[in-house]
Amino acid sequence: MKNLFRPYLTALMMGSLLFASTSCEDDDPTPPVEEGELITTVTINLVPQGKGQNVTAVFSDPDGPGGTDATIQTLNLVPNAVYDATLTFSDDSQTPSEDITEEIEEEGDEHEVFYDALGGLNVTVNKTDMDSNNRPIGLEATVTTGEASTGTLRITLKHQPGLKGSTSNIAVGETDVEANFPTVIQE
Repeated sequence: MKNLFRPYLTALMMGSLLFASTSCEDDDPTPPVEEGELITTVTINLVPQGKGQNVTAVFSDPDGPGGTDATIQTLNLVPNAVYDATLTFSDDSQTPSEDITEEIEEEGDEHEVFYDALGGLNVTVNKTDMDSNNRPIGLEATVTTGEASTGTLRITLKHQPGLKGSTSNIAVGETDVEANFPTVIQE
């Protein structure tokens, strides 16, 4: 009788071992966690479409959010003018500095820049660059000034992986960086 159960017992043990070794495996690959870039510097370059001088302003927060306050240059614009705007983003907390603009452009279907004129600022902004889905990115734009005014031009870069759509707004996704440029429009 001992010999009769021995083959079954061996088969049962082998089956249990096989089941135990395969049931512990995780066949679902863990998706990589995409870490956000540290953006310490935002530069806006404005080139007038007519006559006038180029304007550049820099937002710099060398140690990132928290810590030391950011330094922000004022945008001085002329009234009733049209400017071609270009933004650049970089991480200047490391040496050498890392330009992040190209990465944002390459991942344009996951990023969008939002422009808000605050505090009575008489400015309109139209984004001119598009992602692979023909949706705006905002690294390039046309800035049109109205009559003399002062206020703030808020520039917000949003990270919107899997969320960006034709109706995306500033409330969608995570904020990568927000820069508030004091702005003066006068002759």
